[in-house]
Amino acid sequence: MENIQKIRNVPLLGDKFSDLDVQPTHGMMKLSDDFKDKWFILFNHPSDFTPVCTTEFVSFQKNYEKFRELNCELIGLSVDQIFSHIKWIEWIKENLDVEIEFPVIADTGAVANTLGIIHPGKGTTTLGLFLLVDNNGKIRTIVYYPQELGRIWLKF
Repeated sequence: MENIQKIRNVPLLGDKFSDLDVQPTHGMMKLSDDFKDKWFILFNHPSDFTPVCTTEFVSFQKNYEKFRELNCELIGLSVDQIFSHIKWIEWIKENLDVEIEFPVIADTGAVANTLGIIHPGKGTTTLGLFLLVDNNGKIRTIVYYPQELGRIWLKF
């Protein structure tokens, strides 16, 4: 029963997504307002400038228009600082000729804690997360995975 109590603050399918104020690369956002009446995918990556995270971001960007046609926005997240995100996005543009258009949240841990992605056995390292929220703000899909796995299961 103790383990169940530990994970209860993790959001569940059908829960209303937490009303979060966040600082992404595109300026301050309130997710419930900025994505009102839209679906959105929030995906966490453990660290900027890593090969797997970079290919994931490039893949999401290459399919961004397809998501938008479905009234679905994308938003990245990591516990890296905003300046790291900006530099990484610049690096992707300069080296891979792909411009990341979706926002990337710089998290101090508040969002990660709310979503339950800081693993208690791994210090401040976050789990991977793919979260789909519908146009009414309800969580419809949650996929958690260890950072060592990457998002290899996600194929567009």
